[in-house]
Amino acid sequence: MKSFKHTIIDCKGVSSDICKNDKLILETIENVARKNGLNVINASRYRFGHNSPDGCTVFVMLDESHISLHTYAEEGRIAIDLFMREDINRNSIINEIKERLNLKDISIKEISRF
Repeated sequence: MKSFKHTIIDCKGVSSDICKNDKLILETIENVARKNGLNVINASRYRFGHNSPDGCTVFVMLDESHISLHTYAEEGRIAIDLFMREDINRNSIINEIKERLNLKDISIKEISRF
C-alpha cells in the first residue's frame, strides 16, 4: 500500500461572492484535478443559505481519493481538504486553486496517513 497525505488548507479573507459560488468552485476543483492528472470519478455541490448561513460544500471524488471544500460566506472562510497519495504534487494543485479562487491568506497543515 502506498503512503497518503491529508492536506488541510484554511483560507481567510475570502470574498463573499466566491464563498457563495458553488458552481465556480466545483468547476475550479474539477478542472484543477484533471489538469494535474487526477481521475475524477464523481463530483457534487450544494449551496447553503435557505435555512442556514450562506456558503457551499463541494466534493470531488477521485480515483486517488478526494478533494473537499466548505465555505462560510459570512466569515469569509474556506476549508479545503486534499486526501491523496503522497507522490501526487499537491503544491501544484494548491497553487492553482489559490490563483483561480483568488485566495490570499491561507495556512496549510499536512498529516501523513498509513
